[in-house]
Parts: sequence; structure tokens; C-alpha cells
Amino acid sequence: MTRAEKILAAHAGLKEVHPGQFIEVAVDVVLANDITAPIAIREFERLGVEQVFDRDRVILVPDHFTPNKDIQSAEQCKMVRDFARRQNLTHYFEVGRMGIEHVLLPEQGLVLPGDVVVGADSHTCTYGALGAFATGMGSTDIAVAMATGKIWMKVPETIRFVYHGRLQKWVGGKDLILHTIGLIGVDGALYQAMEFSGEAVDDLSMDGRFTMANMAVEAGAKAGLFAFDEKTRAYVEPRAQRAYTAYQSDAPPLSPPKSGGHYAQVIEINVSELEPQVAFPHLPSNVWPLSQVGEIPIDQAVIGSCTNGRLEDLQVAAQVLRGRKVHPHVRCIVIPGSQAIYLEAVRQGLVETFIEAGAVVSTPTCGPCLGGYMGVLAAGERCVSTTNRNFRGRMGHLPPTATSGVVWATRRARCIWPTRRWRRRRQY
Repeated sequence: MTRAEKILAAHAGLKEVHPGQFIEVAVDVVLANDITAPIAIREFERLGVEQVFDRDRVILVPDHFTPNKDIQSAEQCKMVRDFARRQNLTHYFEVGRMGIEHVLLPEQGLVLPGDVVVGADSHTCTYGALGAFATGMGSTDIAVAMATGKIWMKVPETIRFVYHGRLQKWVGGKDLILHTIGLIGVDGALYQAMEFSGEAVDDLSMDGRFTMANMAVEAGAKAGLFAFDEKTRAYVEPRAQRAYTAYQSDAPPLSPPKSGGHYAQVIEINVSELEPQVAFPHLPSNVWPLSQVGEIPIDQAVIGSCTNGRLEDLQVAAQVLRGRKVHPHVRCIVIPGSQAIYLEAVRQGLVETFIEAGAVVSTPTCGPCLGGYMGVLAAGERCVSTTNRNFRGRMGHLPPTATSGVVWATRRARCIWPTRRWRRRRQY
């Protein structure tokens, strides 16, 4: 079996599982934030269940609109806060000791190798960097997981990605995953597990691995997993708050054939000549190497998010900015991923470098990544960002042609998700 299949089999109490099989899975961690938790809480209360299945395993992190940006966001966070207190949850992270959820949980040792983690946030797949099966789910599913400690799901197929060669300077995990998404498309791994391997991946730091796993969902994947190795062990051991079991795939150490066996597909990529990658609007798959980007005026730069708000990201940014000044026409916003990262950035002098360069440093928050606050764009503005999505209207102004909402096409109809109601328009 693959790593994903072994983890799911163990949590389903089965000797083995196979792709396409429907199983009931016990979960190790259930996660929600200030956007998704209120919906889950309402559904949880509708179930008539008094207590969550395990107060140590349900984790709530208000991170999208905190510190609260307006009354509505304050009400959202209050609802989450009150529920955490009623349930006496062990792990509730408030302003002052919080962080962006997918940075905070690994840092605190709350997600571990071999875990099954479900979160009401699509980038829950970040924890695959630790060798966990982690996936995002809807808030209603999360409500059931909070009540029962179980989910049901279909076992995904696995695509194995093998990255050969050594990375050049300035090329890291973000470039690997953007290049991969550019190759296979935003649906190239739809409802499949992506398994990352090869010497280039082995050389990546844990921060680089978190970035890659985080963006597996941008290729449509159910999860993105790395092997448990000595780097993983060195990261996990000082942090782990409980015992864990690491699982390895039955794959041979060398690249298997392009298809067959227990992989749906094996994709081999030589990254020795890979340049830094840039994803242009409006999809993460619209990827170009830096040498082909040209000179494009920008209004804003954002350094942060659950994808690239870790210490290594801030160190690289400080290396670029040290001794230089942010252009007077550009707003540069730096957002550490957690309080611990913020504090270490202060100790290392990184914050001083940012401020001297003319950047602003924010408290840990998701901020402008989802068009929340701390850097929302006006009409016609351009932003270069380390976040994970560049969808139309994601970080700010929604062009007039798309004011009705998110649009997608089917063979016979165009479905539009407007603000208040569903509409269906036939195409002739």
C-alpha cells in the first residue's frame, strides 16, 4: 500500500484498503477557524450532542479576521470563543498566543506523523509534510467529526512525484509545487493523494515541505504527503505532545515504472535547471519561470500566510531587503505565521531589517490572503504575494464581469454562486 492507504487502513481498523473503497475513519485531530467554526458549531448543536468526542483533539484557531477587523468578525470569534469555553477545549488559541492555524499546529506538536487530520479549511493538507493524512472538509462534516471522532471517506488513488537533481539558489518548495501544478493543472490530482519524493525533496527543509504540502489542494489533491525521515524526526521529537506512528509506502527506493503497481501514476521531474516560478492570474497553474516574466509594475507585496509565513521565509525576505528600501510606490506587508516566529524574527533582527527597509510587520493573521484585511487590493492594483491562491477577486477588488460570484462551467449549464441565492442559466 501507499503511505496514504496505510494510514487510512490503520485508522479504519482494517488490514488493507484500496482506492475507491468507502471506509469509516477515526480521526486524531479536528480543526476549525473563525470563518468555518461558527457553521460547524451550529450544526454540532443541531445534532443534540452535549460534548465533543475528545476535548484534547478538537482545536479551534481564530486566525482569519483576528485581531477582529469589524463587529461581524468580532461576533464570529466570540461564538468560537464561547464554544471553546463551554466545551473546555484544551487547545484554543486566542490573540497574543495564536498563529495561522497551519503554521501553529505543527509548531505546537499537535499534529504528528501517521495522524488523520480533518479541518474546515482546504489547506489542512499542510500536515502531510509530517507524514500525516490531512485533508480539508466542509463545516457540516467537521461538526460530525467533532461529535463522533469519525468521518467516512473514499480512499484516494496516489500519484507519486519524484524530483531529481539539486535546486539552484533562490529555488525552494514553493517553486517545486508551482512548477508541478503548472505541469498537471489545477485538477491534475483531483481527489488523489500526492506523494512527494526524490533527492531534491529530501534536501528541502521542513519549512519547504510544509509549503509544498500546503498547496497540494491547488492541484485538486485530497492530501499531499512526504516520507518520514531524520529531518521530520528532528522537527517532531522536541514538539510531540503524544505518541505517534510513522508510515512508509511500499514503494522501492528507486523510481518505479510510469504506471502500474499501487500508484495511479508516477511523474518524474528533473529540477536541476528550475528557475524561481511565478503564477499569474487567475490560477495557480498559470505558471511562468522568472526569466519570462519581464518587468511588471506592482502596488503591493505580501510576505506571509500559511504557505510562506514561516521563519525561513522571513529570513529569505530579510536577505533580499537588507540594505535596500521598498520602492515608494509599493506597500510591503510582512506577516509572521505565529507568535513564536514573530518573536524569533525580532531576536534575529529580521523585523528591524523590514522596518528599516520601509515594510510594515503585522501580527500573525491570514490577513489579505482571502481578501480579509491587512492589505486588500483596490480596483486595478497588482500584488506579488507568497500566498497560495490567485483566484479572481481573492485578495481584493472583484472585476465587474464577475460581480455575481464564483463562476464555473458544465456541459449544459453555467452555474453562478451569487451572494444571496442560486441561479442557473442555460447555454444555447
